[in-house]
Amino acid sequence: MLATEIKKFLNEYDIRPNKLLGQHFLVDQNILRKIIKAAAIKNTDTVLEIGPGTGTLTFELAEHAGKVVAIEKDQALAEILKKEIEKRGITNIELILGDILKIPLGIFARICLYRVVANIPYYLTARLIRKLLGEVPQPNDILFTMQKEVAERIVSKPPRMNLLALAVQIYGTPKILFKIPRNAFWPAPEVDGALIAINDISKKNFLDGGVLESDFFKIVRTAFQTKRKILLNSLARQTSINKPSLEIILASLGIAPLARPEELSVRQWISLVARLGKNS
Repeated sequence: MLATEIKKFLNEYDIRPNKLLGQHFLVDQNILRKIIKAAAIKNTDTVLEIGPGTGTLTFELAEHAGKVVAIEKDQALAEILKKEIEKRGITNIELILGDILKIPLGIFARICLYRVVANIPYYLTARLIRKLLGEVPQPNDILFTMQKEVAERIVSKPPRMNLLALAVQIYGTPKILFKIPRNAFWPAPEVDGALIAINDISKKNFLDGGVLESDFFKIVRTAFQTKRKILLNSLARQTSINKPSLEIILASLGIAPLARPEELSVRQWISLVARLGKNS
């Protein structure tokens, strides 16, 4: 739908974009086509879409996928989208009313071996990624439109690593596919966006490293909370290992004694947490 069509569509049902839900509807057909092309959806795929809104992306996904499971939090939008689905006679879209952050695990288990393609509210990005990667049965891959600056943070590498980048890259491989100008949405957000893909999603790093996810995130979160201070001091405060022993551990992993959290790679973090567990 173009902007004029979406406005007409919403006016017909007396609905306005909800700022609290971060609703910005995609109105650029060229960007829509690029998203669909990047997703390379097959007719055997089950696709999870979060926040289908007026269905612009939903209907395109349904043309290519075996099934689309669309989760919408806005009850008013969900009701009119349901009417549109029925009016168009589309049979491979399952519309679920609910908050993606509170959806029962059973739904994810039921659609296992699924993919995620969505134009998500920007404020939801970090929590949604955390849920999909660490809290529910993982998708095969993820394609999200998100704030450009957040996408750039996610693909960061040492020495500019950050907690969000580490929390994503420990599970998969993120890549920015293309930038999206703010005027591709209506109403236009205050920032430009980007389409990011997260591929090769698994928990292999934890399994191969012999590290529990809970132990890993407990250590890295504390470390990044004091990222301006050296890692050695942070580890000394949160473990029972003395500094001389910690210096030996760091040196054995090729980590400088004055290293900061943002300077370590994913592999170094896994190795470090594993060694801390053995020495604590």
